Amino acid sequence: MSDGSGVDEGRPTDRDRSVKGPSWQRGPVVLRRASLPRSMVDQRLLDSREPVDWVHTDPWRVLRIQSEFVEGFGALAELGPAVSVFGSARTKPGTEEYRMAEELSAALARAGYAVITGGGPGAMEAANKGASLAGGTAVGLGIELPFEHGLNDWVDLGINFRYFFVRKTMFVKYASAFCVLPGGFGTMDELFEALTLVQTKRVTWFPVILLGRSYWQGLLDWLRDTMVPAGTINPSDLDLVRVTDDVDEAVAWVLESDQARDARQPDPHTTEPPVEG
Repeated sequence: MSDGSGVDEGRPTDRDRSVKGPSWQRGPVVLRRASLPRSMVDQRLLDSREPVDWVHTDPWRVLRIQSEFVEGFGALAELGPAVSVFGSARTKPGTEEYRMAEELSAALARAGYAVITGGGPGAMEAANKGASLAGGTAVGLGIELPFEHGLNDWVDLGINFRYFFVRKTMFVKYASAFCVLPGGFGTMDELFEALTLVQTKRVTWFPVILLGRSYWQGLLDWLRDTMVPAGTINPSDLDLVRVTDDVDEAVAWVLESDQARDARQPDPHTTEPPVEG
């Protein structure tokens, strides 16, 4: 059955008379025996009595995933330079971590960066607040969770996602650095995803900066004293992350990385073709 595009949605194949029994070709997929469809695609489309479970099946989810990527790319494509700031949703106003998130993001905004967070409460709220009050753009990339209550009030540009992996792509694609404040499992997930992408050179010139030396020191000691001797990481992998208590130092590292990256950019007027590996 053709959909008018020249592509068959499904049709019997030449092997219908084979010992394997009838088969059905649906694009690259071959269906036989119990997998044979009981009705045509057009028939199901036009039947208003057809059950609606199909909107929850995996092929339909692919379209939802695609739409989330399209919405995210469309919303953030013209964002400009940005830094992703992570931290705990449980960070309370008035704490040192809340103050640091606010001051960091204000400093990043003054340096010309948008600030991207998970859009929730706690350190994310503080980061969005600091960026917004400093005249920058506060971005919130929310996620549907049973214990979260939507984007915080300081978000200037917000997107809600169903899928963690789509949201994570936006954190990395539109940021030139990660700044990570004390946080829990979600923060650790984002931290080690970033380190893995840098280690495997999926992203380059991408600083990962930890703020709050006393909070992170135990983790850094474990990486050095346990993982390195075990051979599960190289000693040089420890250099992928920097730690500080100084907001100005963190922003300086971001600027330094951007300047180094710009210096390494190829000349657009060169006649030499790029080398493909």
